[in-house]
Amino acid sequence: MRSKLGLMSLLLAASVAMGQTSGSMPPAQGAPAASSNGPHQPQAKSKEEFDAYNLAKSKSDPTQLEVAADEFSQKFPNSELKVLLYVQTMTMYQQQNISSKVISTGRKAIELNPTDPVPLVAVASALVMDTRENDLDRDARFAEASKDAQAALDNIDTGLQVPPGVPPERVAAAKANIRSISYETLGVIAMNKKDYAAAEQSFQKAADLMKDQPDAVVYLRLSVAQDNQQKYSEALDSANKAVQFAADGSAEKNLAKQQQARLQKLIAEKNAAAPPPQPH
Repeated sequence: MRSKLGLMSLLLAASVAMGQTSGSMPPAQGAPAASSNGPHQPQAKSKEEFDAYNLAKSKSDPTQLEVAADEFSQKFPNSELKVLLYVQTMTMYQQQNISSKVISTGRKAIELNPTDPVPLVAVASALVMDTRENDLDRDARFAEASKDAQAALDNIDTGLQVPPGVPPERVAAAKANIRSISYETLGVIAMNKKDYAAAEQSFQKAADLMKDQPDAVVYLRLSVAQDNQQKYSEALDSANKAVQFAADGSAEKNLAKQQQARLQKLIAEKNAAAPPPQPH
């Protein structure tokens, strides 16, 4: 599953900006009002809370940041800013590809704000990436991932925390990215359940959302879903795109070329075996 570091970096920067602007002083002393274009933005209730938040979020190591987030939450149990710390921690773990920690810290963020699509999609993606065929809790993990991915889609326009000043095109790109990851996650779950038609639909949506930044893995998965439905021409077209968009020398490129070659051979054999057209 893709890590989407660009997306998470953008949204992490947004979260930090929110903490700096809306929590810089207690609301009673004139803290800026939340943006009218999005959900309520977290604010500090006191200078002490805001200073403690700034100290916690300054940690550059995710393990230290997680400890600081827990300590901040214990000291300020009613703080609106603690969710930002857990999202920041989750993002740092994601950058290090520690999926188990992405899941655990992301769940804390979701518990605090169940409509924020950022931790929802991050946890959903990590759950799918970290689940194996023989895991005893496989079905439960897939169910949680499916629920979170769908919640990310359902809340994308109302739950995304966007501070004032973020350009609309960046917000639109972030939303498209979140939607794409959500649909890809749902596609992987459907594929594991051998529901190839549903997988194809989800992967196609994921691909369509990211035409400006095509992802070879999505096209490769789309090809496999189509292949399993004996849609060989469509599967070859998707495999061709996977080959085109994959980085040279990457595992994705090699897998895409194998899929491409297999489909080309299969289609050629089917065409050769087909009876010649009968004259009218």
